Amino acid sequence: MIELPIAPQSDLPKRTKPDWLRVKLPIGESYKNVRNLVDTHKLHTICESGNCPNMGECWGAGTATFMILGNICTRSCGFCAVATGRPSSVDWDEPQRVAEAINLMKIKHAVITSVDRDELKDGGSIIWYNTIHAVKTLNPETTLETLIPDFKGEKENIQRIIDAGPEVVSHNIETVERLSRQVRIQAKYWRSMEVIRILKEGGMRTKSGIMLGLGEKKEEVFQTLQDLANAGCDVVTIGQYLQPTKKHLPVNRFVHPDEFAEYREVGYQMGLDYVESGPLVRSSYHSEKHVIPGFGKNAWAGEKAKIQS
Repeated sequence: MIELPIAPQSDLPKRTKPDWLRVKLPIGESYKNVRNLVDTHKLHTICESGNCPNMGECWGAGTATFMILGNICTRSCGFCAVATGRPSSVDWDEPQRVAEAINLMKIKHAVITSVDRDELKDGGSIIWYNTIHAVKTLNPETTLETLIPDFKGEKENIQRIIDAGPEVVSHNIETVERLSRQVRIQAKYWRSMEVIRILKEGGMRTKSGIMLGLGEKKEEVFQTLQDLANAGCDVVTIGQYLQPTKKHLPVNRFVHPDEFAEYREVGYQMGLDYVESGPLVRSSYHSEKHVIPGFGKNAWAGEKAKIQS
């Protein structure tokens, strides 16, 4: 397994998490049930691999974000807690196991993501298609969000996702253009924008996510939101970056909730359909609401009307 290089931290002071980033430990029967299902069916979840701060809340509600194609990624992004190295061979039974687990959990909305599998000719897109198909076949009432890699921008692989027809397709831009090479070492800012454009032109409801606190400037966040809107993105999530380990990029600053509220406001003014913005927001947080066209924008318009009345 390849270890990430230790990120330089000497120029940044040690930062203590503010109160608004403190979360409760996972507890409760629903959490235990999900924990048992994940273990029994040998499933990978980004909740665990990504050290998500909302795992207790989401698992306690009986939901989880499943990670397919293994838990070892071929890329070494500076922010991500998922292990980097040589992945295991493709498990062709995985799609059915995921579908059965979602059925056992009796969840109404599921999120599926994956590691990058750049060593595969299809980038893992065939397993992606099979998983979406299996989930929809066994769980016809369940809505589905798929958080996909960029597949190196290859249209044939992206088209498989479109053909499978999930309700939402998400691909995260992660950071502003200036920081992309540092944060997403093997990815490209404009290639990701192109992926979103292809998905939108294919009739998909599109979504992307941004992390703050890596050294970006406010004007750069505004530009990224505008670039996403121009690419046809419907839903954007904006959250605080939290350093997984000392080997990953350090936190440059903890962004105040008021600044997150400002980005939400600006995003809606740019025409985005749903903007989920807050310190603890992650890609799949409240994702069951992101499926509904107009839900976020209408809620925002209602808030504005109350303030003005």
